[in-house]
Amino acid sequence: MLALFIVLGIVALIALFWVGIYNNLIKKRNWVKEAFGQVDVQLQKRNDLIPNLVNTVKGYAQHESSTLEAVVKARQQLINLPNDADPAEINVKSNALTGALSRLLVVAEQYPELKANTNFLQLQNSLETIEKEIAIARQLYNSSVTEYNNLVETVPNNIVAGVHGFQTQKVLETPAEDRAVPEVQF
Repeated sequence: MLALFIVLGIVALIALFWVGIYNNLIKKRNWVKEAFGQVDVQLQKRNDLIPNLVNTVKGYAQHESSTLEAVVKARQQLINLPNDADPAEINVKSNALTGALSRLLVVAEQYPELKANTNFLQLQNSLETIEKEIAIARQLYNSSVTEYNNLVETVPNNIVAGVHGFQTQKVLETPAEDRAVPEVQF
């Protein structure tokens, strides 16, 4: 009889341990989803700002249509992604939009009257703020993914994770062309 209670006690401890690990995996996975949700919110804020910025620049720089079209096209590609798009794919499209916006701001530098326009300056400041918020949200996402992946891959969590189908997630990475050190010439 004592042996039965010992076995039941061990089984109960293992079950509690299993449930604890499982619940922790669920929490971390949900944190990853929430962190990416924050990236998504910041990307949407930027997408909402872009038409105003493009229209403001368009009024001054009418012959820079290819740059304006590139911004609009990159924004549309990001908006057209399905709701269940992979975070890495969203990151690629977002980086393309960032590049197009950078080119747009370079064009704006060529128009002193545009740079002095209050509306443009406010839009540009808003864009800079949103870009910083996107970077912070991406950092939070990557931290959440790393925590989650560590949990999924370490013993004994990996046993519970494997049984219940938890998979590692990918961190958002900077494209190789953006990692290159810029060449500075005077």
